[in-house]
Amino acid sequence: MDYIPLSFVSILFFCACSASPPNFILLFADDLGFGDLGCYGHPTSLTPNLDRLAAAGLRFTDFYCTSPVCTPSRASLLTGRYQTRSGVYPGVLYPGSIGGLPLNETTIAEVLKPQGYATAAVGKWHLGVGANGTYLPTRQGFDEYLGIPYSHDMGPCRNLTCFPPDVKCFGLCDVGTVTVPLMKNDAIIQQPVNFLDLEKAYSDFATSFIITSATKKQPFFLYYPSHHTHYPQYAGPEAAGRTLRGPFGDSLFEFDNTIGNLLETLEKTQIINNTLIFFTSDNGPELMRMSRGGNAGLLKCGKGTTYEGGMREPAIAFWPGTIQPGVTHEMASTLDILPTFASLAGAKLPTVMLDGVDMTEILTNQGKSKRETMMFYPTDPSEMYGLFALRMGKYKAHFYTRGATHSGTTPDQDCPVFAVLKAHDPPLLFDLEADPSEHYPLTLFGRPDLQEVVDKIMKEKEKFEATMVFGRSEISKGTDPNLEPCCNPQCSPKPRCCQRPNP
Repeated sequence: MDYIPLSFVSILFFCACSASPPNFILLFADDLGFGDLGCYGHPTSLTPNLDRLAAAGLRFTDFYCTSPVCTPSRASLLTGRYQTRSGVYPGVLYPGSIGGLPLNETTIAEVLKPQGYATAAVGKWHLGVGANGTYLPTRQGFDEYLGIPYSHDMGPCRNLTCFPPDVKCFGLCDVGTVTVPLMKNDAIIQQPVNFLDLEKAYSDFATSFIITSATKKQPFFLYYPSHHTHYPQYAGPEAAGRTLRGPFGDSLFEFDNTIGNLLETLEKTQIINNTLIFFTSDNGPELMRMSRGGNAGLLKCGKGTTYEGGMREPAIAFWPGTIQPGVTHEMASTLDILPTFASLAGAKLPTVMLDGVDMTEILTNQGKSKRETMMFYPTDPSEMYGLFALRMGKYKAHFYTRGATHSGTTPDQDCPVFAVLKAHDPPLLFDLEADPSEHYPLTLFGRPDLQEVVDKIMKEKEKFEATMVFGRSEISKGTDPNLEPCCNPQCSPKPRCCQRPNP
């Protein structure tokens, strides 16, 4: 038998891509833990469509986000750069935030548009609104947008009692806060949003975008950052009460149903074999919400922390005929999605310092990762403290550890906010292959081999931090109540007058 050289196969593959550029669908869950999906071992999660993607695609075991909270994680996903470079830190943006993802940052959408791609975003943006919609998706490379521009818990009373058919918010906690808006491009079409109908609106928008692009024979990039499964969870009539897992399970099931609708649309338009679907999450589970906060599986702690449970995420890549079914233990990150999509589309990379690497070899050949390290910044990164942790190969070193409010209520005393900042010199060292739960720090005494590992890690840390130029903090610019989205900007008194019923 004559064997075809792998390099020749790769050339054929990329030629095929250049003749017919692939479509990209990027699915981004919210506060979903490493142990929350059925395909990652949860016994009562109902996720048939995500399980289908995992069974027929590539499932990652060592995939990371860059921040254990929402906004900075999303900035890194879309730019391929650590949030410290773009200035999207500390913490998250709010409805009246003055700052946002800087317009001089280049998003995945802006990378793909010169290649003729149609681009759309649907769901939770959370990268700023700003004066006159300065930071909305339509100003960041997306042709179309439908969604809530920030987290859905940022309405009155944190929306804890705002979901129909429950009692509407009222009382003191209602004062001074606008209700959550639904935006189409840069206009508010409904305020407050009706959460019972929201997922259907998202599904209809996304499937329509796919059908239109397929009809035009135009390659597309669809970005769907879901509100699911962030607390407080909601679900429409087709998902509410349908799972054994309660509100969290219902919201996850509703998200999964939309993924099923996208798959069905790709099949009907006969473009599923030319579409890469990538699924992951923004950060770990909010353990303070107990059974309604998600599950990190065997990983330590969750949202808000730099332990594995806060930043190691489920991730699935699906592309029939191109990605073979399997599981990869190669290290990868949300940072790597931009350079990977750019490579597959034949697009130029931004001329800035990128922190992501091309994952094509992992996806198409289940090969080795180009990523040698992963850096862990806390929710409030600073030049004074620098990195909290660094993973190199199978080893992870913690230079600082700290708990978080988001990871309260767990029996592990390292997770809650009461676990105050602690420096480690020498760093805490873990073998994540033998001990992914970070239970057993390795002793360096009498182990020159491990001391050599630590020395290499410290050199990598020094080398990386020498290249890190912190951008001006966008979140520290503060808030202005006049920037909170209102469907009737000139009305009075606010926020009570900011009301627009069904579009």
